[in-house]
Amino acid sequence: MKHVPRKRFGQHFLTDQTVIADIVAAIRPQPDDAMVEIGPGLGALTTPLAAVLRHLHVIEIDRDINARLSSAYPGARLTVHAGDVLDFDFSSLPRDLRVVGNLPYNISTPLLFHLARYAGQVRDMHFMLQKEVVERMVAAPGGGDFGRLSVMLQYRFEMEMLLEVAPDAFSPPPQVRSAVVRLRPRALVELIATSEAMLALVVRRAFSQRRKTLRNSLADLLEAGDFAALGIASGLRAERLAVADFVGISNYLEKKNKSGAE
Repeated sequence: MKHVPRKRFGQHFLTDQTVIADIVAAIRPQPDDAMVEIGPGLGALTTPLAAVLRHLHVIEIDRDINARLSSAYPGARLTVHAGDVLDFDFSSLPRDLRVVGNLPYNISTPLLFHLARYAGQVRDMHFMLQKEVVERMVAAPGGGDFGRLSVMLQYRFEMEMLLEVAPDAFSPPPQVRSAVVRLRPRALVELIATSEAMLALVVRRAFSQRRKTLRNSLADLLEAGDFAALGIASGLRAERLAVADFVGISNYLEKKNKSGAE
């Protein structure tokens, strides 16, 4: 029975065999890899991955697709986790985890933030995403694409865009161009925020109104003397700072708050 793509799940099924082969080649699955696929859909990636892996985990919200997968693969080879990936606890899977998927574009940003929480147990991630989102992920400071998503993901991952994908590679075709991105966790010694909650707060405030200078966007967090102590010009906009600058601000604030509480 033919599966009708469900708009509410953001379903656009990858069908281009050349693109599929290119993605699998970039992933380079090995038999003993611990791997989970998000949104397996009709099996474009599931089939070639399962042909190599001894076992594959998949996360899928669509009950009809789950039924298809369960009947197509023996339980010893494939575990289906039914439900919303935004609620999934990736710590329940093995460490040194490899995560892959053609991610639903309608939840891509919250999903990326959710996945970032598990960077410590992940080896790498390979995702198909809207090209615009990938450009924001890998953007360098100083440009219009550099923002909250860039900083928070670059704090945790090294990232690179691997290939662009045209709409006609999918059925039904999306209204946007797509791209495949690779994420690899950074070594923890490279950048350390003493409070990731503080880092998230600083970044969110700094980019809440992009046209404002740091003097204004961070006015409730930093005073003129604080900017001087940090060696950061208060007249800059958030997009001009590097990831390390945001980590420095958050660590400074955390230390200042602790000193004030003593």
